Amino acid sequence: MNNGHGGDEIELSHGDLSVKVSRRGAAVTAATFRGKPFLLPAGGPGGNFANFPMVPFGNRVEGNAMSFGGRDYAFQRNSHDPLYLHGDGWINLWQLEESSPEHVQLSFSRNADGISPYAYLARQEIRLAGNRLAVALSVENRCETDLPFGLGQHPFFVRTPETRLTIAAERFWNERHDHLPGEPGPVPDDFDFRSGKQLPRLWMNNAFEGWDGRAAIAWPELSIQAALEADAALGRFMLYMRIDRTDFFCLEPMSHLPNGHHLPELGGLIPLSPGEVLSGKVTIELSPLPVQPEGR
Repeated sequence: MNNGHGGDEIELSHGDLSVKVSRRGAAVTAATFRGKPFLLPAGGPGGNFANFPMVPFGNRVEGNAMSFGGRDYAFQRNSHDPLYLHGDGWINLWQLEESSPEHVQLSFSRNADGISPYAYLARQEIRLAGNRLAVALSVENRCETDLPFGLGQHPFFVRTPETRLTIAAERFWNERHDHLPGEPGPVPDDFDFRSGKQLPRLWMNNAFEGWDGRAAIAWPELSIQAALEADAALGRFMLYMRIDRTDFFCLEPMSHLPNGHHLPELGGLIPLSPGEVLSGKVTIELSPLPVQPEGR
């Protein structure tokens, strides 16, 4: 592990924050505040990613096929999942463009092939400043025609029994077969975190809309908290929680809904002309959790 150009993993540190970044997937593989992990390496191809970018769009495409601009396109599975999943960036080696003790910038380019019709150049910058971890992702359409693009981040937050989440949304999508979104509706009580509450012990893999880009996470056992902020381009999010793994949960800021290619208005996917760029940024600010006074 080093901060040079020879290894696949780069170490960043600033004040109380320490982060490790891999050229594999432009992924964060570890993140601690005052020595306490707040992201957990639990995802990615080898199960050792704590955050990875989703590009040229996130989640799945129903039937591994889409139609756009009067043309039909096909995908092939790119992971364990039968459907093309989370784009290409998370399963490829990125190029190191810049690095310092507090930031790293990586790039990944691909041409259209049998797995995906998308050709693009993606960049991800990970920067530490103050007590903030900032992750900025962009994608440039390098196809010869317009195609719909999207972006997202897939962090795996540490989960403790008393972890509390505060996040507000206007609409909730239920889940149907193949982990695809079903129908939209009001947010069910179990998944309504507007006022902040502990995470339910339920399977959850759902998309939310109508989000102001803000969330708060508190870990009482660790005495730390995080304020997450996503810019306006990332106006949706996914919540993913498993029954068999209660040590993490995923709160995934995204520019679009899963399976947007098959939804009205492309589910928020943005058609880009050749050379056009879409970008989105997420910041996670850590701080000590104030000690709650004991009951009277």
